[in-house]
Amino acid sequence: MDSVTLPVLLLLGAGPGVGTAVARRFHDDGWLVVLAARNTARLAELADDLRGAGAKIETVRVDLTDDDDVRRVVDEVGRDHGHIDVLHFNPSAWRQKNPLDLGVEELIDDVRLGVAPLLSAVQAARPWLASGARIVVTGSAAADKPWHEAASLGVQKAALRNLVVSLDTTLAPDGIRAVNVQVDGVLSASGAFAPSNVATAIHTAVLRRNEGWTPVVHYPG
Repeated sequence: MDSVTLPVLLLLGAGPGVGTAVARRFHDDGWLVVLAARNTARLAELADDLRGAGAKIETVRVDLTDDDDVRRVVDEVGRDHGHIDVLHFNPSAWRQKNPLDLGVEELIDDVRLGVAPLLSAVQAARPWLASGARIVVTGSAAADKPWHEAASLGVQKAALRNLVVSLDTTLAPDGIRAVNVQVDGVLSASGAFAPSNVATAIHTAVLRRNEGWTPVVHYPG
């Protein structure tokens, strides 16, 4: 099977934790993985590590806070491959400030990274999403139980989950589904919340059938 016919995973906000683990998991199924993030040095390191495992990896720089850049990059990936089969949205903004110290512009900036790019990305990807395509986001228990010392994270995750439900309802008639995989715990080096186990949960949620689909999946479920 050549790279033109491989299913394509576009991973926005690729990083060394869950992002890399998801890339590995889909590689195990023979997918071509496109890693997208702003830090080109980190992207190169991640790609080299994954290529060592024999993965088919591409990288592209994107500034997720720049609407035009997001749309351009997503469209280019679609044009290059003719399809996008899974769009994984992984970024979030961490800012340790409680609601009394958090500024309005700071909150808006965090939402601009942790939520808003999903809207731009899906709109740009729509021409390249066929029936069976999936949109998946990395959710968090902060959506339900925010830590007051990092108030903006809870806002991001709650808004992201809400947007995913709306996207799923909108796209479902065309056979395209969206899911928020809510990680109800803190990532750790081992155990249930190790990135590899979270990646398996994301992989499983994405590959479900349409029948009985739910736009929110809790892990552990």
